[in-house]
Amino acid sequence: MTTSTAASGIWEPHDSAPARRREIRIPTGLAPRGVELVLTGTATAETTWSVHPLAGGAVEVRVLPRVRCRIRVSWRIPCANATAYWAPDDGHRGLPPFWRRPRTASLEKGAPAGCLVGAGDVTLCAFAVAEVVRPVQIRAGVVEETGEFGFWAEHEASADTGLVLRLDLGGRPFSRALADIAAWWQDRPDAAARPGGVPRAARQPAYSTWYAMQQHVDAQSVERQAELAAGLGCEAIIVDDGWHSDDRGRGYGYVGEWEPSPVSFPDISDHVAKVRGTGVAYMIWYALPFVGRHTALWERVQPYTLAYKEHMDAAVVDPRYPAVRDLLTANLARAVREWGADGIKIDFIDQFAVEDPPPPGPEADCATVNEGVRRLMAQLGASLPGDAMVELRQPYVSPGLWPYATMIRASDCPLSPAHNRQRTVDLRLVAGPLAVHADMIMWHPGESPEGVAVQLVNALFAVPQISVDLAAQTPEQTAVLRFWLAFVKEHAAVLQGGVFEPSRPDLLYPLVRALGEDTVIAARYAPVPVPVEPGRVLLLANADDSADVQLLVREPATATATVADCAGRPVDEQLVRLSRGVNMVRVPTGGLLRLTP
Repeated sequence: MTTSTAASGIWEPHDSAPARRREIRIPTGLAPRGVELVLTGTATAETTWSVHPLAGGAVEVRVLPRVRCRIRVSWRIPCANATAYWAPDDGHRGLPPFWRRPRTASLEKGAPAGCLVGAGDVTLCAFAVAEVVRPVQIRAGVVEETGEFGFWAEHEASADTGLVLRLDLGGRPFSRALADIAAWWQDRPDAAARPGGVPRAARQPAYSTWYAMQQHVDAQSVERQAELAAGLGCEAIIVDDGWHSDDRGRGYGYVGEWEPSPVSFPDISDHVAKVRGTGVAYMIWYALPFVGRHTALWERVQPYTLAYKEHMDAAVVDPRYPAVRDLLTANLARAVREWGADGIKIDFIDQFAVEDPPPPGPEADCATVNEGVRRLMAQLGASLPGDAMVELRQPYVSPGLWPYATMIRASDCPLSPAHNRQRTVDLRLVAGPLAVHADMIMWHPGESPEGVAVQLVNALFAVPQISVDLAAQTPEQTAVLRFWLAFVKEHAAVLQGGVFEPSRPDLLYPLVRALGEDTVIAARYAPVPVPVEPGRVLLLANADDSADVQLLVREPATATATVADCAGRPVDEQLVRLSRGVNMVRVPTGGLLRLTP
């Protein structure tokens, strides 16, 4: 079924595997095509291995070296009926070539998992590695020479933990296989959920100042937006860049000291209290790894830097040094401990992942940046109250950060609903215990009400963050926003806690569903059929520009069809007889169908 991916004739550029390696064969007991899959393990030391069956037909493979060394596990499967390759830190959903440069997942960036998806959204091969702190190299792609899809995963392994690999070739929906990977990670000590859990406010709509105000924030404008946001149903406000400086030139030359601007925020504790008095939680943005060139800290941190970012006008400080961790922790915790904020937004953790970090100096207490980041996040987590909210962002999606966070946001994609949809769905698949937030949702002042609804519906299965000037919205735009935020809040249990079922990753998820016991919520982003589950209420949001919606019915039934427009106003209500097969119903763009058995 498989041979070593180092076999003669298979081109693997960018491969740094040592020339002298011990090789072992690992039968997995998995035989999806009638032939058992055998893995190839390679290491520079003697190893032992074991295979343990898991629920759902998956297995856990453990390879233990006699002494610390690098271990690689590789395998290939026939690349037949494959439609997409899913990875948590790569928006590309085609089938990559095997010769593509291996990707690295570590605590600071990415996650060590992937899934080859087949026709019908089935799992051809889903895998994950248990190591979520240290770097894991992963190669996956089409082997041109054989027509197979090849995989390998490699990292430095100790004698007590080794390399642990989860494999699933069971043919289940890919979303279920990835959900099981997230649960598998969460059962491991490095990825346990934060002890305080996720506060309720972290799963409710929020307002962000970033796209609406950029760096032009001040106490009065934030308080005004917070009051309006609360009236629309938002339960948190995130004050982004600009609060700490009077500079408005973008860049990060003035970050690092984290003192509120005396001009824009003369009494930040009083300001935070006023905002919280409107009924919303208060969060403050921090660019964690940066110290700007124009700060008083600049000379002080020069011996403790990993890199200088010329285009950002800032240095990345080195978390291997206790002095650096103490400085960063004290600065960030102050927002909650002294000013009364409810949480912090942590930006740019991925910038710690420099390619060639300098060797640690004598004051460092750990050898690797990964371990330094872990110690920094643990220290910061311990310094915050248990109910504090902490936001992370793609691409730092490692399960190793779960113990220190409550929410994770899609990476920036202003005015791009398709990207927001794909990125939030990707996050939902393997976010484990964290609340998944959309990137900040904005629209042009002249956008139609239907266009506003499309932006919101594309983020329907995540927590929306709104970032427009709420005082400048037209009555029609405000009505749309009010309706969809109320919908998200009313149905949060199903949207965020139901069985999550996105379809067709190769087409950027044109249909996404969340299934509850009595209710199915679906969003249609392209003219694709929408299944009707017998005996359950269907709530269908239409974000496509075609109003003719195909309902795919398995069992004939009679139902009440209620159609609302993009602001929730009734358009039509009638008793419909659903026949087996395709049934047509009209739902306006940005509108909602409620189909009640």
